[in-house]
Amino acid sequence: MIKSSFLIAGKHAVTEALKNPNRKVLGVFLTEESKKKLNSENQNKHLLKNTKIIYKTNKELDRLCSKDQISHQGLIAEVIPLEEANIKKYLIQNSEKKSITFAAIEGVTDPRNIGSIIRSASSFDIDGIIVVKRSYPGQSKLLYKSASGCIELLNIFEVPNINTTLKYLKSKNFWISGFDSQSKNDFLKHNWDGNNVLLFGSEGYGLKYQTKKNSDFLLRININKNVESLNISNSASIIFHHLHQIKKIKSF
Repeated sequence: MIKSSFLIAGKHAVTEALKNPNRKVLGVFLTEESKKKLNSENQNKHLLKNTKIIYKTNKELDRLCSKDQISHQGLIAEVIPLEEANIKKYLIQNSEKKSITFAAIEGVTDPRNIGSIIRSASSFDIDGIIVVKRSYPGQSKLLYKSASGCIELLNIFEVPNINTTLKYLKSKNFWISGFDSQSKNDFLKHNWDGNNVLLFGSEGYGLKYQTKKNSDFLLRININKNVESLNISNSASIIFHHLHQIKKIKSF
């Protein structure tokens, strides 16, 4: 089966796609100026070597992004989807790893939020993101722009059902920690030893009943009483950073 191509836009999204040996880039739409800038910022990397280049004006590039209302920064690429990452294969290939941390998102639909979560996860060494295949906007320009190139750097596991995946990971000695604003348990006081799944619910409704039931722990980020809740991507960033700091301390 031939995978259909799609467009991504933005300096970081396109640059990282060109750097990724596993990503097939069919062509790059750019201006003369953006080509010069790309080459000057990536000297000796020959990012455009053997890549089809289609010169466009800024207005022509604007039209390719008009529906998405995003800044293309002079760069748009036509790409083929990456080969889907597989959790079972990942665990086999990383069986010697002392601790693995995944994030799982259920019901998060805004491409900007998902992209920001991917960017934060990549920044703080989360091992992979678990998403529901049918609701993951995997060919969204907004997603790629918000992820700022990090889709090329992170394992993204597209699964048919979150709960089936959680049960499988529990059988592989993972602890499931769901984040719920109604919980009384402060995530800062939690023991993060071993393998962990960080489970986040939708922007509006949080975790569903069944995913809560499949969680070993329900945790919260303590914030002041004047604010009801944090944006999902902000919450994820805080948690990812905290776990990253714990791992750094343990590695000394």
